[in-house]
Amino acid sequence: MMDFLTDLWGFMKVRKKFWLAPLILVMVLLGGLIIVAQGSAVAPFIYTLF
Repeated sequence: MMDFLTDLWGFMKVRKKFWLAPLILVMVLLGGLIIVAQGSAVAPFIYTLF
C-alpha cells in the first residue's frame, strides 16, 4: 500500500497534477463514511444527503 502511495505522489509531483490530491482525499472520506454507516442507525440519514 505504501508503494502505491509513493508512486501516486511521484506521479502528481512530476506531472504537476496536485489538484488530484483533494479529489482523492474526498473520495476516500466518502468511501469511509459509507463503510462506517453501513450497519448503523445513521445510514438512512446519510443516504438522504445523496
